[in-house]
Amino acid sequence: MTWELEGDVAAHYEQGVERDRLRTWGLLEAVRTREMFDRFLPPPPAVVLDVGGAEGAYALPLARRGYTVHLVDPVPAHVAAARSASVAQPSATLASAEVGDARALSAGNDSADAVLLLGPLYHLVEPGDRARALREALRVLRPGGRMLAAAISRFASSYDALRLGDYADPVFDRIVEDDLARGIHQNPRVADKPEWFTLSYFHTGDELRDEVVEAGFQEVEVLAVEGIGAGFDLNDALGDPRSRQAVLRTIRRLEREPSLMGASPHLMAIATKARAG
Repeated sequence: MTWELEGDVAAHYEQGVERDRLRTWGLLEAVRTREMFDRFLPPPPAVVLDVGGAEGAYALPLARRGYTVHLVDPVPAHVAAARSASVAQPSATLASAEVGDARALSAGNDSADAVLLLGPLYHLVEPGDRARALREALRVLRPGGRMLAAAISRFASSYDALRLGDYADPVFDRIVEDDLARGIHQNPRVADKPEWFTLSYFHTGDELRDEVVEAGFQEVEVLAVEGIGAGFDLNDALGDPRSRQAVLRTIRRLEREPSLMGASPHLMAIATKARAG
């Protein structure tokens, strides 16, 4: 099966608007995600399947750390860019990079030590499709393997209304209202307003946890990614070794706090496949 991205979703990513995000305004998300890798991934040379890995923003550094990384993404241009970047680090290449569908992975049963779903749950807006992707992640994991699955918070566009200064735009205001009511984010102006993102599903923390549990995972917990740091420009602090760990420690202390979960634009589900016996 080939995952045919919705036209607006494909158009959004073809603009390349996501390419520098994790180094600029999305830096806190990237740093916190990598911190979670340090805490929850098995040590290298574990086999990691990065599903929805785009151009390799996470897969390539993991390969440099000694992991055996297989990247899967539905966008051919992303896969081509990941392959080129892999060749450019010849001592730590990706094990593979292929065009594929999170709902029908080519990897065999019990073949990965860890699965990353850092994007597929965004754009699988139908519950049945998200369930299939989660079950596929469970299938390819070895017993005891770990999954990290990212989701966008139900309230992300409400924060973006303030961050982007679009709170008075009547079109964006309707988008925000629809996100809160249905969780389905649709941008009717994707061509000229890519910063408004594209067709996506926005989760609550409880909903994300329930979907992962229903797929058959165990030891499921949901953490805030940016957490209480989301409303601040922390890039300078993150770039300073003297302050970086203090910032991350402050956010980490409250990453499980239910009353603050919705303050984070991104959520991360951490879950385990049952061990044999």
